[in-house]
Amino acid sequence: MQVLLNKHLHIQKYFHIFASKYKSTFIKLKKMDEFIKLGYLAGATRFRRISDKLYIDGNKLYSDENVQFKASWFSVYYALSVSEKPLTVLDLANIIGFSHITVKNIIREMENENLVQIEQNIKDKRSKIIHLSEKGISELPKLRELWKKFSIALQSILEEGHPDILNILARIDNKMDSCHIYDIKENNSLINILDYRPSLKNSFTTLVGNWLSDMLNGKLEQEDLFTINNPGEAYLLNGGFVFFAEYHNNIVGCVALKRLDENQFEFAKLIVAEEARRLGVATKLIERCIARCKENKVSKLWLQTTNKLVGAHKLYYKMGFVDEKAPLSMNVLNRTEKIMMLQLSIDNL
Repeated sequence: MQVLLNKHLHIQKYFHIFASKYKSTFIKLKKMDEFIKLGYLAGATRFRRISDKLYIDGNKLYSDENVQFKASWFSVYYALSVSEKPLTVLDLANIIGFSHITVKNIIREMENENLVQIEQNIKDKRSKIIHLSEKGISELPKLRELWKKFSIALQSILEEGHPDILNILARIDNKMDSCHIYDIKENNSLINILDYRPSLKNSFTTLVGNWLSDMLNGKLEQEDLFTINNPGEAYLLNGGFVFFAEYHNNIVGCVALKRLDENQFEFAKLIVAEEARRLGVATKLIERCIARCKENKVSKLWLQTTNKLVGAHKLYYKMGFVDEKAPLSMNVLNRTEKIMMLQLSIDNL
């Protein structure tokens, strides 16, 4: 009992340190912040400001626990701790996505604290290999315990932005890997994801009806006939959602998010118009489904598919879905040959 009480008090300590810090900062920002007025133009500035605050608070928490460690070392240290072999600066830079000079500076600081050892690379005399020292390895258990506490506090802060904040950050990161800011001239290629409204009912009926009729040679199941013509009643009235993809002011895709029970959703009727394929529309629609699931604090997202949709299966696997048996709450269609599931509530610590 005392152990549980101590653990609870520790978590409360980290939460209150982070929460009080950010509450006071938010009050200051509300008074007057010229950078907020700049909107997207100040995006990099605001990311940097958030990053600096997190690093400063992280360093203070390490200091309070009498651990000689800096928050800025985390990525390099963690990469070395899980690697089965020594790594070069190039290896580390590629793994964590930092510049070479940043990695070198971190390694130098960690070496000064005797946390890493640097040796000549016998395979390439132009480079050196790095691994954790005995001291670095011995510190790992204590650091892992601290990281669990940090994670709880950070989740509380970051999810103030959105419950799906980690995937949102991943999408921003991926976008910047595939497209540089100076390559983007205007916003005319933006794909917008819209919630259902009555004026979009015909778009759903047309997209889904035409696609299913072609795929099934006109042999639609009873559920198809009802949902195609009544998306609001079929999904919204039962606690679900319907989303649409808009591209160049045209509706080019849709998906339905069907509530199975209090803790599970199923996405269905994922359709993308032929002229809009290979634009990432399906990915964006699924990402919106995942985000809405997380907003509703559900644990699993399901789907039904057929074996012929191999391209779709590749996308589902890439997004983390795995093959599973259908849950009891799912109405399995006669044509279904494959059931897949995405686990949404996973503690990686």
